[in-house]
Amino acid sequence: MYPIRNAENYCEHAGSGIYARFKTLFAKSEARALRNYVGRGYLPIPLGNAHRASYWHEDCTNANDKHYLAVEFTSQLGARTVQYIAAVDTEKAPDRGLGDLPTPEKLAPSAPRLPMQLRRAFSFLTMLAFLLVTLEFIMTRGSVVDPDIWWHLRNAEYLFQHHQFPRADMYSFTVAGHPWINHEWLSEIPYYLAWRAAGLSGVGAVMFATVSLIFLGLLYLAYMETGHFKASIVACCFLTFIASVSFGPRTILFGYLYLVLLLIILQRFRQKGNAPLWLIPPLFCLWANTHGSWSLGLIIFSIITAAGFVQGSWGRVDAQRWTPAQMGKLVVTGLASVAALFVNPFGWRLVFYPFDMAYRQRLNISHVAEWVSVDFHDVRGKFVLALLLTLLVTALLRRTRWQLAELGMVLFALYSGLTYVRFLFLLAIVIAPVLARAVEFVPQYRPEADTPLINAFVICLMIGSVVHYWPTSAEMQKSVSEKYPTQALSYLKAHPPDGPMLNFYLWGGYLGWNDRDLRVFIDSRVDIFEYAGVLKDYLDLLNLEHSGTILDKYKIRYVLFPQPGGYSESALTYVLEHDSSWKVIYKDHLTVLLERSRDVAHKAVTTAQ
Repeated sequence: MYPIRNAENYCEHAGSGIYARFKTLFAKSEARALRNYVGRGYLPIPLGNAHRASYWHEDCTNANDKHYLAVEFTSQLGARTVQYIAAVDTEKAPDRGLGDLPTPEKLAPSAPRLPMQLRRAFSFLTMLAFLLVTLEFIMTRGSVVDPDIWWHLRNAEYLFQHHQFPRADMYSFTVAGHPWINHEWLSEIPYYLAWRAAGLSGVGAVMFATVSLIFLGLLYLAYMETGHFKASIVACCFLTFIASVSFGPRTILFGYLYLVLLLIILQRFRQKGNAPLWLIPPLFCLWANTHGSWSLGLIIFSIITAAGFVQGSWGRVDAQRWTPAQMGKLVVTGLASVAALFVNPFGWRLVFYPFDMAYRQRLNISHVAEWVSVDFHDVRGKFVLALLLTLLVTALLRRTRWQLAELGMVLFALYSGLTYVRFLFLLAIVIAPVLARAVEFVPQYRPEADTPLINAFVICLMIGSVVHYWPTSAEMQKSVSEKYPTQALSYLKAHPPDGPMLNFYLWGGYLGWNDRDLRVFIDSRVDIFEYAGVLKDYLDLLNLEHSGTILDKYKIRYVLFPQPGGYSESALTYVLEHDSSWKVIYKDHLTVLLERSRDVAHKAVTTAQ
């Protein structure tokens, strides 16, 4: 505590105006306000807290009127008032020395305050971030029934056991030995290691962690673009329902995580003119070995870079040119990123694969469910429709101005997401900052109204709920049994088929993973089966076109398909059940196993309970 120096020279600050003066100065700059008031005689009273300062002022018009102001510095608002006291005395003070000034003990707030670190750790913003992660847990819980995960695990197992990549088909009898490249080998390793550590629960944990990281990165991206944390939370929670089309133990999730990281780096470069662009080529190297969605990242990078080569305004669209130094950095980064794509075990063939899928795998794109367009009649389609209406209304009412790069990315993402539901996740990532701006009417965060203890209780409650409701191995297995022929597999192991078996497309990977002696007709590695013509034959079987000829072509003796009515593909089951050439030898609630009747006239039908 120190006395005021030269107080008589600053009578213009007397009376209650000192409070307004402090508020104005601190609103502009806390550091400048400190320098000004220390220099003018308003010295801080140490209160034992590095983030709080107190100021005492004696009214120049009446030496007995004293004003005390305590302020606290925060990272959000700069400074806020903790305590203000105006003491008015009608009698002249006999002494204005140190003994008359208020002590820190007398002026400290009566209510105990949490340390600043704890207040930040358990702020309302932290609680909202945990709420977002909890939503991702709810949306991904138990989603381990993706048909690709089984052969992904088998590929990774082969890599770890033999220390080499499978370069030809080893899982089917229809394309056995045909050349094949595993273009997603790097993304299979985390799932396989998790499976070895904790089974299906480990696989689910990797999926949940990846989805959570994606949306936390998306939250950061939207917040840095808008400065509105609560609006960013609202946008990310809404977009979760649109992106859920790709939830599951999918390798593409790692590609979307890389995309978010790429956008964060480019956003910082655009806003500050400097960013670690050197991270982008290694990112593309990892991406190319992880999933073919690297091509989406290269398109996004090209749009952002190209938009900075022009400058001007066209209606509500603005563009700002890169500086020559920035252009040079982006061009070098782009060329290095393209070169980094070729650092992979398969060379140019892996880099060419996304184009191979787009132009050669026509049956894949036209018949696989994730390649269909958005259906506005289902729930996810209605979320997409709500997003489109929100963007339209916002553009009309607020006369929104767009940056050329942002507009280009949004148009590309809208086309991709509306044309193929597979890319709705891409749309969610690109549109997040735009949607956050559209919902800026959400009230801003007010630190002075924060309640850290309540926030901490809610955070602990959410963590406890995630732990309590984490799916057990039994629940995981039950989920698998509802989608895959677990009971029929037990029968096949007890009665190994002695001839080729036609299996349902979605079950091929599961059958091969759980019975290594069983060679399947087809699995969800669509590319290799389309190249060999097997996929076309399979689709003709489903459409009941030349069924007998195709069954004879592959010398099919057994057929394992869903019960009639279970899937649209089960029409073949119904036809074969009513064909005298085939006989049912096993059935359960999900599957039917048939065998050519000329060899099994003496066999009884086995029915699982």
